Amino acid sequence: MNILILGGGGREHALAWAVRQNPKCDRLIVAPGNAGIAGVAECASLDIQSRAEVLEFSQENAIDFVIVGPEAPLAAGVSDALRDAGFLVFGPSQAAAQLEASKTFTKEICDACGAPTAAWSRFTDAASARHYVTAQGAPIVVKADGLAAGKGVTVAETIEEAHAAIDAIFDGEFGDMSVVIEEFMGGEEASFFILSDGTDCLPIGTAQDHKRVGDGDTGPNTGGMGAYSPAPVLTPALQDQVMERIVRPTIAEMARRGTPFQGVLYAGLMIEDGQARLVEYNVRFGDPECQALMMRLGGQVLDLLQACAEGRMAGASVTWADDHALTVVLAADGYPGSYDKGSVIRGLDSLPETSFQMTFHAGTTERDGAITATGGRVLACTGRGATLAEAHQRAYSLVDAIDWPEGFCRRDIGWRAL
Repeated sequence: MNILILGGGGREHALAWAVRQNPKCDRLIVAPGNAGIAGVAECASLDIQSRAEVLEFSQENAIDFVIVGPEAPLAAGVSDALRDAGFLVFGPSQAAAQLEASKTFTKEICDACGAPTAAWSRFTDAASARHYVTAQGAPIVVKADGLAAGKGVTVAETIEEAHAAIDAIFDGEFGDMSVVIEEFMGGEEASFFILSDGTDCLPIGTAQDHKRVGDGDTGPNTGGMGAYSPAPVLTPALQDQVMERIVRPTIAEMARRGTPFQGVLYAGLMIEDGQARLVEYNVRFGDPECQALMMRLGGQVLDLLQACAEGRMAGASVTWADDHALTVVLAADGYPGSYDKGSVIRGLDSLPETSFQMTFHAGTTERDGAITATGGRVLACTGRGATLAEAHQRAYSLVDAIDWPEGFCRRDIGWRAL
């Protein structure tokens, strides 16, 4: 098969690494890719949010299967254009991608199908939102109602903090968006990944992400500073509960509306007192959860994604080893705020690249033979082992071998389970 993966982050490097292991993969192209992805696939310069450009490229390169990595091309309808032209595509339609692109849409779906989630209200002006927050009190959650690269959510501990978050959204920090305000949910957060072909569902793994920038879950929210899989808090009984009460009702409601969901559904969950409630849906693999998941799944990923795209989930199964994976994100100093670009990262050439240790690239570029940092989250050092402690040791041994003074990481990834 000739396979095209759209995206250029750590998630896409992990997907490319796993797909490349499957003997069905003859030619692998990643657009736009990055310096690390170039080691396992061809990289192509392409505007992945342009329907016309992606379609033309796929036709010219005789692509058999397109895997859409990030959310932006999905929200732009790239998967629709490819499907309309007869291509096999992994990734939901533009209409179904609203489960991530619109917080309001997801909340309305949950209300319609009875899926447990936080109480919520939507506001189109700052004054009304501020008044509501003042009446409700804190803690409270303020969300930008749209795609914000994982940064549009504020868990406000005070009313003043909530007001500041509201003002930032209406001042256009994330574009022209309304605000969704939700009740604060206590408990432990975890991620659940499910493949759906529009009718049938297959759970393919659990993970726990670390959103806050600092050790001990301190500081502002980020796109994710590390993750591990599996997440012990998501017991088999809880997974069954989530499938029965949240995921399957959502898939059924989407089909009922004429917008069936085909792709990976990432359910962010809050778990308290043995019950799970939905925090949010994403319509693509999480980053950095994907890096940990791909280390555990390996080459079977291609078979699973293909079965999903072809509507064969009913007969599909996933093979799990009794193992653990953990990934640590190295980010540029200053992230998630402003940060400098262009610093040189040394020591990458000597790192092991095995089924137990991989360093996935996110924001990297090769310049004059050197790997430079060109993003906020730059690398994801990932280890796999028979225990989480072993995976932790292998991931941090990669971190410690990298010479990059301009970067930083959390030193406590996996602390809840460890």
